[in-house]
Amino acid sequence: MTTETASISEQLKRVRLLLLDVDGVLTDGKIIYNDQGAEIKEFNVRDGLGIRMLILADIKVGIVTGRSCPALRHRCNNLGIDLVLDGVQNKAEVLEDILQKHHADPNQIAFMGDDLPDLPLMRRVGLSIAVADAHPLVTADAQMVTVSPGGNGAVREVCEAVLKAQELWKTTLERF
Repeated sequence: MTTETASISEQLKRVRLLLLDVDGVLTDGKIIYNDQGAEIKEFNVRDGLGIRMLILADIKVGIVTGRSCPALRHRCNNLGIDLVLDGVQNKAEVLEDILQKHHADPNQIAFMGDDLPDLPLMRRVGLSIAVADAHPLVTADAQMVTVSPGGNGAVREVCEAVLKAQELWKTTLERF
């Protein structure tokens, strides 16, 4: 992770809600269609465990993505993610609803993105995170950039950083 360590650590301590883009963050950004036209997504199991660890530590995880896909809904159901905003055209506009429905403070929210449509939301939350292979404008604007690329452990990296910053890592490990 490339960060300004002290300030990022403080921001990680405040995270109560981690919002994630999907294509390019939870996946490697490829969109695959089968012969029947159904969209197929490939998710990293380690990212999934990271998400589950956050949820078990009472840190909420949500999805804010521009695309809609049944595969995403299945993955979210599997992981216990109930905050799923898909088909979102303007990601920044959904923040107010999230704040009201989840009684959240923007400073307690982190958003992880990879491309230009993510910038407006990244600029309105307490901690903006880009995956290693994000668009250069996104990495330049992010407060934190992962070492791992999207779909290949970047989400897990952030989940572990949150748990460690909040001194929940040892308790999390004891569950295994």
